[in-house]
Amino acid sequence: MVDLHTHSTASDGTFSPRELIYLAKKEGLKAIALTDHDTTEGLKEAYLAAKEEGIAFLSGVEISVKFDGPGHFHLLGYFLNPELNALEEMLEELKKARMKRNLLMLEKLNSLGIKITLDELTATAQGEIGRPHFAKLLVEKGYVKSFVEAFERYLKKGAPAYVPKAILEPEIAIRKILQSGGVPVLAHPITLKLDKAELAKYLEILVDMGIKGVEAYYSEHNPEFTQFLIEKAKSLNLLVTGGSDFHGVNKPHIRLGRGFGNLEVPYECYTNLKSALEKVYAVTI
Repeated sequence: MVDLHTHSTASDGTFSPRELIYLAKKEGLKAIALTDHDTTEGLKEAYLAAKEEGIAFLSGVEISVKFDGPGHFHLLGYFLNPELNALEEMLEELKKARMKRNLLMLEKLNSLGIKITLDELTATAQGEIGRPHFAKLLVEKGYVKSFVEAFERYLKKGAPAYVPKAILEPEIAIRKILQSGGVPVLAHPITLKLDKAELAKYLEILVDMGIKGVEAYYSEHNPEFTQFLIEKAKSLNLLVTGGSDFHGVNKPHIRLGRGFGNLEVPYECYTNLKSALEKVYAVTI
C-alpha cells in the first residue's frame, strides 16, 4: 500500500514528519509522500526518516488555487528533491499571506471577546498556523466543545472570524511546479463539487494549462467516482495518483493509508509517478 497525500506538523497535521514516517512503517506502507499546505519545511526530515526506515518517499506540497465554481481547488506538486528552491519564492509569498490572514482572524476573535494570542497559536502549531490550530485553542480554552463547533460558530466561510485565504491562479501554480521540475496533480476532484460532465470539461482545461495527473484514489471518493476519474485520466494521458489526506487527530476519522478504512492506493501509482518525475528531472538538470 502507498499513501501519496499526507500532512504533518509543518502545516496542519498533528504528527511530526518523522512521526508520520514511523506510523507509515507501522501501518505497512511501502511508499509515502508528504504534501503539506504551502510549505516544504517538513520534507527533509521526512525524507531522512523514510530512508532510515526503508520506505520509498516522494517530496510534495499542496497549494490552494483559485476556482470560480461551487467548491474549492487544491493542487498537489510532487518532486524528487526535498529541497525545492525553485518553489521557495512562491511559497514564501503564500506564507506571508497566511500570516496576514491569521492576524486578521485573531483580531476578529479578540473583538468577539475570545482571548487567544499569537504566541499561543505559534506554540500550538509548531509550524504553519492554520484554522485547525485556532479550533484547538477554542476547545482547550472552553469557548466551544468541539472542532466542529469551532468551525461552525467562528471559523468556517461566512462565520464571524473567517478571513478568505489568498490563493493563486491555477495556471500560475501549475507553471511554477513545472518550472521547478515537479509534476502538478489535481487533488481530490470531489471537492470541486462539479458533476461528471462539468468535471470532464474542466480536466481538459487543466490539461491545456499543463496539469499532469489526477488524484483518483481518495478517502471521500466512492468506487464509481474513482473509476470515472481513472477512465478520464486514461483518455487524457494523465497520471493516476491517490492518498488519504491524513492529518492525524485533526481529521481523526481518516487513517493513514486507509482513509475511512477501505482506501487502497495501488503501488503502481507510486511507481508511475516516480518514473514521470525521473523523466522531468532528467530534462530540468
